[in-house]
Amino acid sequence: MPLPFLTAERAFDAADDVALPFDDHDNWRRPYRPGPWRVAAAALLLLLASFILLSAMVIAFAGALSAATVCLGIALVVIAVALRNLRAGVWVSRHGARRVTLLRTTTTAWEQATAVRTVQQPVRWLGLPRTVQGQALLLERRQGEPLTLLTDHNADFLSRPGAFERAADSVEVWNEEYSGA
Repeated sequence: MPLPFLTAERAFDAADDVALPFDDHDNWRRPYRPGPWRVAAAALLLLLASFILLSAMVIAFAGALSAATVCLGIALVVIAVALRNLRAGVWVSRHGARRVTLLRTTTTAWEQATAVRTVQQPVRWLGLPRTVQGQALLLERRQGEPLTLLTDHNADFLSRPGAFERAADSVEVWNEEYSGA
């Protein structure tokens, strides 16, 4: 028995993909859902952090507060990495496109973008050094090298080609709407 009023599915199942009137285009938003590989990696990291926190509690009750503090610090780092991993991806707003990775965030204003297009090229598989032939969404900038926004073999779109196409089309529409071209 589906209960669509209890989920956010209704906004994503809209056939015309037009922003709702109350949606604020000034806020940064991800034009797609996080993929199962990204969510699974974050869940495993959070599970690891819970075990580290449990060990910190046991160590603290045993009386070694300095070791418990080290374990607590490691757990906080693991939690931060898990949350950053969930936040990684492409975010768009009226101001531009933002590519968030584990260690870096790159923002490009729509005025600085000359084109956003999908190309066939070797792409990294799940962000690892191994490359495979795939599709990538490139943002070409007036100054500097093109920025790879999405690939069909990253943690969000691996074995989900339809989701990659929808996300690429969505970013291209944002570019067309706000680039001023």
